[in-house]
Amino acid sequence: MKERKCLHINKISTVMPKASHSTVKKKLYTFRQLIIESEKVADEISQIVAKLRPVDAMAVFTTVTSNKSFLEKAFKKSGDVTFNEFTTFSGVKVLIVYIDGLVNKDLLGRDVISSFIMKSKEQPANTLLDSKFLKNLISAASVQETKTMSAVIDDVLNGDTAMFVDGVDTALLIDCKGWEKRAVIEPDTETVIRGPREGFIENIRTNTSLLRRKIKNRNLVFENMSLGQQTKTNVAIAYIDGIVNQAVLGEVRRRLNKIDTDSILETGYIEQFIEDSPFSVLATVANTQKPDILAAKMLEGRVAIFCDGTPHVLTVPHLFIEELQTSEDYYMRPFIAFAWRMLRILALLISVLVPGLYVALQTYHQEMIPTILLLRMAGSISDIPFPAGAEMLIMIVFYELLRESGIRLPRAVGSAISIVGALIVGESAVNAGLVSGSVVIVIAITGVAGFIVPALSEAVIIYRFLFLIAGTAMGLYGIVCGIFIVVLHAVSLRSCGVPYTSPLAPSDQGVLNDFILRFPLWAMKKRPEAIEKNNKERRG
Repeated sequence: MKERKCLHINKISTVMPKASHSTVKKKLYTFRQLIIESEKVADEISQIVAKLRPVDAMAVFTTVTSNKSFLEKAFKKSGDVTFNEFTTFSGVKVLIVYIDGLVNKDLLGRDVISSFIMKSKEQPANTLLDSKFLKNLISAASVQETKTMSAVIDDVLNGDTAMFVDGVDTALLIDCKGWEKRAVIEPDTETVIRGPREGFIENIRTNTSLLRRKIKNRNLVFENMSLGQQTKTNVAIAYIDGIVNQAVLGEVRRRLNKIDTDSILETGYIEQFIEDSPFSVLATVANTQKPDILAAKMLEGRVAIFCDGTPHVLTVPHLFIEELQTSEDYYMRPFIAFAWRMLRILALLISVLVPGLYVALQTYHQEMIPTILLLRMAGSISDIPFPAGAEMLIMIVFYELLRESGIRLPRAVGSAISIVGALIVGESAVNAGLVSGSVVIVIAITGVAGFIVPALSEAVIIYRFLFLIAGTAMGLYGIVCGIFIVVLHAVSLRSCGVPYTSPLAPSDQGVLNDFILRFPLWAMKKRPEAIEKNNKERRG
């Protein structure tokens, strides 16, 4: 613009023969000063407008200086936000903005900066004023255009690179993401003997690609959204179109869109906002770290929720029977899978009921204990200063303390603390006469049984205490009443409108072959009707 105006002034001076050379130089200097002053005024006006208008409505400026000034204020001059300014061979200023640590610098230097400079070398200066032409000068895989500063800020925070060219009111958003991430390894909480060993990690795009490798279907859909006013966490809803229950999918969308909070740091945050019964001991939203488990659940019509920054993926609806099933049940022979499921049910009952039953029988129903065993128990508890209920409560609290310390300490130290602590505390308590040996045995059996159903570990701890209190207060009558209340509560639960105890209540004859019994895969032709009512056939 300056050169054009100067050339225009020189042409005017050539057609004015009466004007002296000094006069022309003075006028030319005056015009140049006016141009400089007008540019300063324009920058000041744009900065004033930027202060008055919100960021969401702010448009990209036409000058690199204004864009840089605005973004420096928007990012509070943070040290990790990098501004790289350079000039092309034709004299056009270019500004690159990115966050250090979120981009691949090799990719940025090779496919963006170097490519832009070399390809623009042979282009006229006026062609660099067209944003669509500028996209062709960049070798990156994904280049998007935007005219708003809010989109620029959001994409830069997500790891993209923003490019501004002097004289263009459009910003280019270039995908050059590249940050450190954990390798895909087997999750510690869902170890298997047979089956895939890969697990989700903290990167949402890696997780979605792992699922895509399991389900190579064009009907697999991912819907992206951002949650958290401050964190703006990337979240994705995944489902298989044609199989998913549309009512459940619509309910999941509605609940996610209603989330209004500052931060979403893990799927546990999302779970607490979307679950049906937030005060229930039983979880109505499931989570997994394994792609094969997630794929199997989605093929039955469930919806998955991915969250960036965590390896745990949520699935809804969630049924109680899922807690007693594992992925290995479908990789082994049917009768072996049935035996393992029966063992898990037995372990669940032992872990929850045995402490309360022991106290109830010893306190109220001694006639139900065999005589020889009753005599030995009487001899062991004759010197114990506490009643049976208090004795059991003390040992359960000690056991939970040891278990929690073993989890929180480093793995090498935690396992040693758990084993040695259990031996020392148990033997010392018996020798000191605080508890009887039979109570220590009951707690040991209860603890081992609880490890068989890790998915229900939180509920097992609460119910164990509740049944202990019921057995201490009312004996077997309290235990029976407790079972009745727990069953009523479970039957009343819903997960996104789906009954929690399905396919048992309400009954679904079509999928009872995968409830406790596990029929051969070729005989399992139906999807759960409670989850998917339209496409019931697995081959449909």
